[in-house]
Amino acid sequence: MLHYAVVFFVIALIAALFGFGGIAAGAAGIAKILFFVFVILAIATFLFGLIRKG
Repeated sequence: MLHYAVVFFVIALIAALFGFGGIAAGAAGIAKILFFVFVILAIATFLFGLIRKG
């Protein structure tokens, strides 16, 4: 999932470089959402791993 966030971030950077503001904003928004979903799932997995060991 982090891979997809990075891909959309790169798409946003390239689109912004060429002046496509709407596409860049959309790709950046998707990248941001995917990144936060990744962080939440990573924290949940870490916590469940701690609970299961304890």
